[in-house]
Amino acid sequence: MKALVYHGPGKRSWEEVPAPQLIDPTDVIARVDTTTICGTDLHILKGDVPEVEAGRILGHEAIGTITEVGSAVTDLKVGDRIIIPAVSSCGKCSYCKANQQSHCQSNPGGIGWIFGYMIDGTQAEYVRVPFAETSVHVVPDGLDDEEVLFLTDALPTGFEIGILNGNTKPGDTVAVIGAGPVGLGAIMTANLCGAGRVITVDMDENRMDKALELGATDKVNASDPDFLEKIKALSNDGLGVDVAIEAVGVPQTFDTCLKIVRPYGTVANAGVHGKPVELPLNTMWISNVSINMGLVNCNTVGNLLNMVKSGRLDAKKMATHYFTFDQFEEAYDLFANAAEHQAVKVVIRREA
Repeated sequence: MKALVYHGPGKRSWEEVPAPQLIDPTDVIARVDTTTICGTDLHILKGDVPEVEAGRILGHEAIGTITEVGSAVTDLKVGDRIIIPAVSSCGKCSYCKANQQSHCQSNPGGIGWIFGYMIDGTQAEYVRVPFAETSVHVVPDGLDDEEVLFLTDALPTGFEIGILNGNTKPGDTVAVIGAGPVGLGAIMTANLCGAGRVITVDMDENRMDKALELGATDKVNASDPDFLEKIKALSNDGLGVDVAIEAVGVPQTFDTCLKIVRPYGTVANAGVHGKPVELPLNTMWISNVSINMGLVNCNTVGNLLNMVKSGRLDAKKMATHYFTFDQFEEAYDLFANAAEHQAVKVVIRREA
């Protein structure tokens, strides 16, 4: 088969590789029908994730069709269309039983995210899916791939690590720093917790306009010298936002969150950082601010899927550009320069 293979920092290629085989009884093999590219893939290519070895097939988001099942698989069958989330869950370890699948102890390294990281990923014609019955979701009849593709990572990450970790309550003012896919995922799901005002903060007017289309109530351009004051002015009493969501992964945006959050507010870090950030505890300790961070569990995929089915969540709106498998290199080049091309998420299909 063909797959997108990582060959060290800055190096990748769409090339011939051996097709995956069943290893464990709980595995399935799936034909990848539709996949996408994540910002984490770009971090890997830059060398920010040194655990990823050269030769690894990238990708951790896909919609596929089962072609083979392991001997212990009873609830899935050949021909099922499945959502393959970023996180794999054994369903049996203490973390999975506590609904904390991001730290599944049956996975290499005790981490739920293994596709394109610890094992070969989804940017390929076929993929081996471990712990299939406790990890994947069957796509309901009547939904196309693009309607559910972003339930694999961007939407649950924005919801779980941004909105839920941010302890968002009805009426809260939420500021989302960064209008990329994860930031937009937070914006699209903020109303599930009753947020009263949702502010998108970025330097890209096109992305912020997209955020307004997807549910933000206000936008503030971070290139404005007075942007911090403008964000605070949009809060209920001018003291700062209740929830500040960092969705970029650089020190400057994390610092912005610290400066705009109100006393007893919450900073939810959803971005993947390649460098350390400074935490000024000497001045912040008195503010009673909570800081949350983490890896997505993907334990809300079923809930989000129900909202897609009912028409209350239009996940397909995140898609801006479409490619086929033989255009993987082109898709990566475009996504790496997303602002220039007004790209949010790319959809890469097996065929046109």
